[in-house]
Amino acid sequence: MKLPSQAEVALSEFFDGHPVATFAINRHHVITHWNKACEQLLGWTRACMVGTRNQWQPFYAKERPLLSDLIIDGDDNIDHHYPGHSKRSTLIPGAYESEDFFPNIGASGHWLHFTAAPLRDAEGNVVGAIETLRDVTERRVAENALRKAKDGLEHIVEKRTAQLAHANDKLEDDIRQLTELNDLLSTAQQQLVQAEKMASIGQLAAGVAHEINNPIGYIFSNVGTLQNYLEQLFEMLGAYQEAETSIAQPAVTARLRAMRERIDLDFLRQDIPALMRESREGIVRVRHIVEDLKDFSRADASQEWSRANLHLGIDSTLNIVANEVKYRADVVKAYGDIPEIECLPLQINQVVLNLVINAAQAMGPERGTITLRTGMADGQTVRLEVEDTGHGIAPDALSRIFDPFFTTKAVGKGTGLGLSLAYGIVQKHGGRIEVDTELGRGSCFRVLLPVRHTEEQS
Repeated sequence: MKLPSQAEVALSEFFDGHPVATFAINRHHVITHWNKACEQLLGWTRACMVGTRNQWQPFYAKERPLLSDLIIDGDDNIDHHYPGHSKRSTLIPGAYESEDFFPNIGASGHWLHFTAAPLRDAEGNVVGAIETLRDVTERRVAENALRKAKDGLEHIVEKRTAQLAHANDKLEDDIRQLTELNDLLSTAQQQLVQAEKMASIGQLAAGVAHEINNPIGYIFSNVGTLQNYLEQLFEMLGAYQEAETSIAQPAVTARLRAMRERIDLDFLRQDIPALMRESREGIVRVRHIVEDLKDFSRADASQEWSRANLHLGIDSTLNIVANEVKYRADVVKAYGDIPEIECLPLQINQVVLNLVINAAQAMGPERGTITLRTGMADGQTVRLEVEDTGHGIAPDALSRIFDPFFTTKAVGKGTGLGLSLAYGIVQKHGGRIEVDTELGRGSCFRVLLPVRHTEEQS
């Protein structure tokens, strides 16, 4: 059925004024309308297209039906012609939509979205079809770029995830190695502490031997004298025993009196208890030195945290280093009122020993003074200071004095481990060690230790 001419004119005006590329065909598949937007998009003029059946030409290299052709033919198998990218319109009854890429349109091709709908007469019969085309190239390019970016991002994420997994595995391996290394370092530190103790004992051996020899010497002398006294007493007792039967005879009495005067029995009564007391004190001193030395040299890897009297530990340590110090400096004790502290006592004694020996070795040619001072830094911290009047520490060496194996002493005079081990022990106790020094005036090492031990310090 042919449309009235007025309707055709009105439809042509509608088509030309519509900004969307649109064309229409009649039921014979002849193009009846081809608007300006269609000319601009596809590059084919209305004069070339209207009245022909060449609607396929702008899109394909060879003839094939478009959506509008299939709608006119009533072909329900549209998916066969446009597989995978066609669907029924949700807005227009009987209409279909499709989207595809057309390389022949424009310089580099275009993506077009088609919508084709039937044209019906008053009785509802299909008399033609109308098809609109929207250029969706920009959207498709953006989608493709987004898809590529997503794919690239997913690849990067996968690669990064793999790298992170590898890094995580390596980190776990590094942690395991660090744990093993830390265990080895802990063992090495314990061995180093013990080795430094042995080095300190070796260094102090001659002095300790001298300290022991002094009481042993006078004990030996006292025992010799006591033996002589006992011989004289036994001689006197023998004479008294012989005289028991003739004690009244003047000659016997005179002989006993002479013997008593020669032996000086009254002096023996006074001197023998003094000799015994002095010998006992010497034996006690030897025992203390030996016990202190034994405690100090004992391996303390398995020692447990316990409450200890810091002053007793200092006294015990000074007993060991007495010979190292007494020819170089006077020791002054300025003990304050402090509580017992929770610590590893033998390790704290090692700190005191190292600081006192360093102080003694820092003395110049003139005799100096070493002051051991204790007190409270605050309610939870005990302060121990070892101050000397020695030559002090040079500024360029001050930053390295706690480094392992660093020493300012002559070769063979020190291991360079004393202050390093002292620093490590104090750190282990959750404390800190500070130093004030001035060349020519001496040094003061200040050890600050918490009164209570916490698990974090172990």
